Amino acid sequence: MAISGRAESADLSTFVEGRQLEDNAHILLRFEGNTRGMLWASQVAVGCENGLQLRVYGDKAGLAWRQETPNQMWFTEFGRPKQLLTRAGAIAGDAPPIQVRLPSGHPEGYLEAFATLYSEFAQLIRSGDVACPDLPSLADGAEGMEFIAAAVRSSNNKSMWTSP
Repeated sequence: MAISGRAESADLSTFVEGRQLEDNAHILLRFEGNTRGMLWASQVAVGCENGLQLRVYGDKAGLAWRQETPNQMWFTEFGRPKQLLTRAGAIAGDAPPIQVRLPSGHPEGYLEAFATLYSEFAQLIRSGDVACPDLPSLADGAEGMEFIAAAVRSSNNKSMWTSP
């Protein structure tokens, strides 16, 4: 989604005394097309062990994925039972072999994700190709920094809605 169509309302907090940066963030998001989102990031959520979760809900279905169970994704169509999708099953699709390093049944996780990213960057450098839609770009990095700056401005302004 284009950054120009985004706004955010952020509440950034520091709970642990002496920390230089906020250790908890609640951010409400508005995107183009009236799409809404929410981001919660915390270093103080006791019992959450790097509990990265991604959930996407639409008017027909929803998806839910957790880093702690990286080979599984839940798919739920409105009015139907949840379906558990696994990496070796329906969600595998036509992924090139480099994106799947381990056989099914073995969790592909955090370190493998970085190894895959580094391998793809190395291939990009060797090929001399400067445009690869599957890898983060300098513009993606700048957009991330704009997102953080807007969150800080919003939080400093009593969580007022802010655009980058």
